[in-house]
Amino acid sequence: MLYKAYQLQSDFMKPVRAMADATAAMLNQPAINDLDWPPLRQMAAAFEMVSRAGLAHTRLAFGIDSVRVGNKDVAVTEEVTFSTPFSSLLHFKKDHVADQPRVLLIAPLSGHFSTLLRHTVEVMLPDNDVYITDWHNARDISTDDGRFGFDEYLDHVIRFLEEIGPGAHLVSVCQPCAHALAAVAVMAQTNNPAQPASMTMMAGPIDTRINPSAVNDLATAHSIKWFERNLISRVPAGFAGAGRRVYPGFIQLNAFVSMNPKRHINTHIDMFGQLATGDTAKAEHNKEFYDEYFSVLDLTAEFYLETVQYVFQEYRLPKGELTWHGEKVDPAAIRKTALLTIEGERDDICPVGQTMAAHDLCPNIPARKKHHHLQASVGHYGVFSGSHWSGEIYPILRNTIIAND
Repeated sequence: MLYKAYQLQSDFMKPVRAMADATAAMLNQPAINDLDWPPLRQMAAAFEMVSRAGLAHTRLAFGIDSVRVGNKDVAVTEEVTFSTPFSSLLHFKKDHVADQPRVLLIAPLSGHFSTLLRHTVEVMLPDNDVYITDWHNARDISTDDGRFGFDEYLDHVIRFLEEIGPGAHLVSVCQPCAHALAAVAVMAQTNNPAQPASMTMMAGPIDTRINPSAVNDLATAHSIKWFERNLISRVPAGFAGAGRRVYPGFIQLNAFVSMNPKRHINTHIDMFGQLATGDTAKAEHNKEFYDEYFSVLDLTAEFYLETVQYVFQEYRLPKGELTWHGEKVDPAAIRKTALLTIEGERDDICPVGQTMAAHDLCPNIPARKKHHHLQASVGHYGVFSGSHWSGEIYPILRNTIIAND
């Protein structure tokens, strides 16, 4: 019922938003703008804000057309090299550039599309041959395609590394760090030749018993049955995934926004003021952020519930109780893959210590191949986006990749 109610409201607002968008476009015509009449600008700003009052459910374009490699600009094209109903292995192919380290960037599957890591990709591209996990929206995946849970997620990480080939490097950002570590452990246990040369865990929940945050408290405050009863819905008719049980992206977005509602409200008030006064540069920056932030995808119910249960409630990986298709997962089996963990000093989503816990779980990686970095003065998103990421964190990651390539 919850999803149906949301979709009815979204469908009802669609023509209203379309009308507001057309009116804003008309009022922003140069001939009208040249009148320089503040009430008209304010009216245009108001209509534009109404047109933006909704969510998108498809991935935006990465929009990375070229990158500077050395002293020249090189064209970049997006190429799907392997795909399943649930995800695509997306390659940022660079023309006439060879012999760069191959990197699999594992994007979060937590309500947003892989474009959340656009800046992460942009920073890494000049030095690396970058691939990314481009997770698909569960509401667009037929029930005929079966389940996608914790085990299937690991299957995808392993298969993607096999597609890229031996000697690649894995970089996991946020939510999938526990999944990525488990996948590498499985590959080590099975002596898979495509084991990555290095694995980097960035601001991800390896052991959520350490320094628990509000997110962790929420996960432990309710039973898994409560999460299933209150947060899981069926995709309504009209979509390819009709009938599939999902954790809707709009619920996850609401959870993110509710963590700091005042900031989002104030930003939108500022955006209206910027549009009304013609401060287009600042307005565009905010619009780009919220275009991405309000593009949401649904998670399969089994993946969401199993992640909450295994990672945030039962701590299966750090307690040595995690299994993959019935077989025990043992990170101590990892010997060949270098480990880098990165945390943000002010991270209130994945606090200090939760990612570093990976080191204790991997005692057989040589000390010379293990490193931890705590970045001062950054919160969660600052670990993989922004000036601290590009100027201070990425050079450490780059050196780890080079040293182990």
